[in-house]
Amino acid sequence: MAGASPLFAQEAPAHLPPVIAWSGKSEALIVKSGDPWITPAETAGFRTTPRYAEVRAWLNRLGAASPLITVNTFGRTTEGREMIYVRASKGGRGKPVVLVQGGIHAGEIDGKDAGLMLLRDIALRGKDNLLDKVDLVFVPIYNIDGHEQPSAFNFLHIRGPVEKGRDANARNIDLNRDYAKLDAPESRAMIGLIRLLDPILYIDCHVSEGFDMQYDVTFTYAGWGKYARHRATADWLEHRFGPAVSTALTNAGHIPIIYPSPIDTRHPEKGIRYSPEGPRYSTGYGDFIGMPTVLVENHMLKPYRQRVLGTYVLLEAAMKIAAEDAVRIAAAKATDCASRPIELLTRWKPASTPIGWIEDFKGVAFDTYVSKASGREEQRWLGKPITFRMPIIGQTPVESVRLPKAWWVPREQTEVIERLRLHGIQFETIQTPKDLKLDRVRLIEPKLSQPIEGRYPITAGLEHYETDEAMPTGSVRVLADQPLGLLAASLLEPESQDSFLAWGFFPEMLGPASSTDAFVLAALGDRLLATNPVVKRRFDAKLRDEPGFAADPDARLAWLYAQAGPGHPYPLRYPIAREMSGR
Repeated sequence: MAGASPLFAQEAPAHLPPVIAWSGKSEALIVKSGDPWITPAETAGFRTTPRYAEVRAWLNRLGAASPLITVNTFGRTTEGREMIYVRASKGGRGKPVVLVQGGIHAGEIDGKDAGLMLLRDIALRGKDNLLDKVDLVFVPIYNIDGHEQPSAFNFLHIRGPVEKGRDANARNIDLNRDYAKLDAPESRAMIGLIRLLDPILYIDCHVSEGFDMQYDVTFTYAGWGKYARHRATADWLEHRFGPAVSTALTNAGHIPIIYPSPIDTRHPEKGIRYSPEGPRYSTGYGDFIGMPTVLVENHMLKPYRQRVLGTYVLLEAAMKIAAEDAVRIAAAKATDCASRPIELLTRWKPASTPIGWIEDFKGVAFDTYVSKASGREEQRWLGKPITFRMPIIGQTPVESVRLPKAWWVPREQTEVIERLRLHGIQFETIQTPKDLKLDRVRLIEPKLSQPIEGRYPITAGLEHYETDEAMPTGSVRVLADQPLGLLAASLLEPESQDSFLAWGFFPEMLGPASSTDAFVLAALGDRLLATNPVVKRRFDAKLRDEPGFAADPDARLAWLYAQAGPGHPYPLRYPIAREMSGR
């Protein structure tokens, strides 16, 4: 590795804790040196991982050698690279699909090398029976542009491979925060592939952050415990998928657990969290649309070889349980598709007491020392296995919103309408004006957050009020009563943490109203205060409670002007209206 720092020029980087020795039956999955179908990672002893061109060339060679394997493209990345997937199939019409992706965070690349090994063994080494009842569709590298920027300084917390890709794409958008808003071309391509395949199981391969522990392969699903938005598919994951893959992993010599997301990495004893998820994440998106979705989070400090082998075992076991339960999964998906939730949970907070305990959590001992680098006490993991009682911290609902009968999107909001179309959310475009009583929302004291994921998120107080309006020709009506109604709610309800509003899709709302002369505004405001007692009460309250406002003549006149009538529809008015009758 030319030019590499000495910190990374060894199998066990000096900045990482001691390795816990491991061996298991899954080691037999590795082929011998010189095998004609050895994968690039196996050839390198799992010290390195192949680049995009080498992966694609290896897969094309496998496809040429086996009729079970086809390599396809399904989009282009931000920098224009072709996105590829491999379909492993024995043919036959309408066979259900297991969709697996590696490298959405390109430094967390275990899934790629495990998938290459599994595809080889399916195509050429006697495991083609895995395709008797299901097809496997495998995306080896989702975030290709990030993958092609390898460095030893990417993902410093992950033990191998020596060089790893970046977490985000070429525009610095984290693709596992983009499932809802769909800003990246990679995200749009993946949602298109999901809609095309309608998989019975979707597996997203990652590597964890957090604290040291004995567990090597962890996995989870949105809403683990009791927080799922769609219950039928969640029940299948919890009661069928989890036990099946845990048994397979244990039998192969691995130590699996449901992903222990830490409350405080400096104090593991404070517990792990279970909570709802939003549709910005792969697992949250799957939960919102009723698609069984699994997040694999291999433990960061386990050697790359061990993690890749564990991923292989999990993927093989996943294909087996999906094939065995294909009819059951389809029924669960149909149940969730037919459900029509009437509320959306939008805010929650940690429960005051644990909702459960892991009595013998397999942890690792640590002590602390004063770091010369940080000047404070830091953890030093010792590589010594311990067990302790781990609390599980659940969540308490804080805010829910009742869903309307429909949402109305102005025809000029083309960015929003296009994303609804990409998601497959049903809507109608009216051809004649329609008179309606609507629920409107006004923003109160909006604030721009720090830029993240290519957006300036907005936080604000929200004031709902009723209006009678004629929606013009071309307006878009999105019914809540549809299979993707809950996803539509998460995008269009202003209180939702993953709404287009929260992500800052409507910057025009924050622009000021058109100005006019102060003597005109003063006269208008005086008349409004004399004739509208509701406005006067609110104005007097602002004067009393906000000294800065009271001392700013221009702010006072601007506020009164905003209350005066419909002549300035953009400032602080959420453009999407809610049709409430009938829900």
